[in-house]
Amino acid sequence: MILCCGEALIDMLPRETTQGESAYAPYPGGSVFNTAIAAGRLGAPVGFFSGISNDLFGQMLATSLEDAGVDTGFAVRSDLLTTLAMVTLVNGQATYLFFDENTAGRMLSEDQLPDLGPEVDALFFGSISLVGEPCGAVYEALMRREAPHRVTMIDPNIRPGFVTDEQGYRARLEAMVGMADIVKISDEDMAWLYGPGSLEHHVAHVLAQGPKIVCLTQGSEGASAYTTSGKTTVPAQRVDVVDTIGAGDTFSAGFAVGLHEAGVLTKTALETVSAEDLASALNLGVRAAAVTVSRAGANPPRRDEL
Repeated sequence: MILCCGEALIDMLPRETTQGESAYAPYPGGSVFNTAIAAGRLGAPVGFFSGISNDLFGQMLATSLEDAGVDTGFAVRSDLLTTLAMVTLVNGQATYLFFDENTAGRMLSEDQLPDLGPEVDALFFGSISLVGEPCGAVYEALMRREAPHRVTMIDPNIRPGFVTDEQGYRARLEAMVGMADIVKISDEDMAWLYGPGSLEHHVAHVLAQGPKIVCLTQGSEGASAYTTSGKTTVPAQRVDVVDTIGAGDTFSAGFAVGLHEAGVLTKTALETVSAEDLASALNLGVRAAAVTVSRAGANPPRRDEL
């Protein structure tokens, strides 16, 4: 099982009423939530750990996870409210305004960390769940506890406008990247983290910290997986883009599921993962993400849609 650990929230997406008025419609979302949904729809065994509210929106989140085949038994349910993200779209690119104070997802504590059995092979972390407190410290603690024994994967999926303590956030990312077996990162996030310089130089810097695989996505230029043995690249699929919400999340799911299906999502197997297995996993991520960007909102494909 792949356990996705991070935020679940409601994206309030801009819509227009039949009277032509501007409005917002609620859609289940959150980067790590989207990754769990995508992995479940692709047919992998997947679970989800976060705080989920008992309110109306929390029920929407739980139902969406269950409908995708995601195990919600790891989630912490509470009567705190659900995080909301007001979304603005400009030329298909999304920006966000978050309402996240004292929410079910944010107010986790370390005593709520799940006990994991042998059914959990890998853990996935990322995005805004690593920014806020106390939840960010909880996810970091979970990764630190499990990284010696299970595969860990991180996608920073950075939202600069949400970062209030940049120094602390950078320190957390540095620590978690160093613990991870797999780092999936976009070219934009790489530039934010490491500044000017070539992507190849930045990738080498990340690999030197300990990860076995650095998976770099570059939008229309495709995706590459780097190891200490070399580089494997696949092209992007050409599609008419409706919006990019959930694209990176879907790719992360596809890549992890591809490695799982190849039987290499273990700490030992990742040491010598082949270029063929990496290419297969990259292709699954790219194909799944292409479907997601071709339709509105974060709506990852099921396997029979690829």
